[in-house]
Amino acid sequence: MASTAASAGTGTGSVPAHPGPLCPRDSERPGDAGFFTDGEDTLELRLPRELVALLAEGTADASSGGREGGDGFVGTGAASWSQATRGHLTEAMDDLLDHVSGWGPTATPMGSFQLVPVRIERDLPLVHRWMNDLAVAAFWQLAGPPSATESHLRTQLAGDGRSVPCLGVLEGTPMSYWEIYRADLDPLALHYPARPHDTGIHLLVGDAAHRRKGHGSVLVRAVADQILDHRPACTRVVAEPDLHNTPSVAAFLSAGFRFTAEVDLPGKRAALVIRDRVLRHLM
Repeated sequence: MASTAASAGTGTGSVPAHPGPLCPRDSERPGDAGFFTDGEDTLELRLPRELVALLAEGTADASSGGREGGDGFVGTGAASWSQATRGHLTEAMDDLLDHVSGWGPTATPMGSFQLVPVRIERDLPLVHRWMNDLAVAAFWQLAGPPSATESHLRTQLAGDGRSVPCLGVLEGTPMSYWEIYRADLDPLALHYPARPHDTGIHLLVGDAAHRRKGHGSVLVRAVADQILDHRPACTRVVAEPDLHNTPSVAAFLSAGFRFTAEVDLPGKRAALVIRDRVLRHLM
């Protein structure tokens, strides 16, 4: 998925392969540090041996992960979310990303944070509400009926594992939406010299209480660290916030990313930012 923004605001999005990276979906609020996701599909990129092997094993359709349960969680607090997810933290089809579902919680200055793979039946109401927040909609461009959000999520879940949509859960309460994706297998790779296993981030902060307080930058750094910790083959984490979204770009830079280039992506001119494994303890 070619991503487009990974800042500290309302969100960043993805590209065509599974809606995400190349579209204007950066948001914390218009002009805020946000993230966007594009909605393009992967463009004739050669399938890696690992993917061929994965498909050969007859791995179940990732979309099934979104049909289990039916708790209809709508984000009413830590207790309700914990109850809705008990027994459902099953592994998503994320082999190409080293099993995001098993990364577990990480400590941040704001408390314990964890990425939990999305389950449509449980999470659609909450994600739909976030997508219709004016600050988020300005960048993710997914405002509208629940079917619009559901279509986006199903596209992500029905892929081959190169993108994993997740809820960001802080201290037991969902407060953000993330897409962790293989940037080297995304249309974004057509716009920069990608390296094998480059991993991208799309994000939106759905809970307004966490916006404009630097929380996005803290979480971006935490998630980038998790990617580098749990994906030994990955040497770089990438993002592409809208170049005009100064707060978003600043958030990534504050999270240890470095500006590398301006790139023209579908729907926006983006700032390509990268966090390098070799520099992670220096920036």
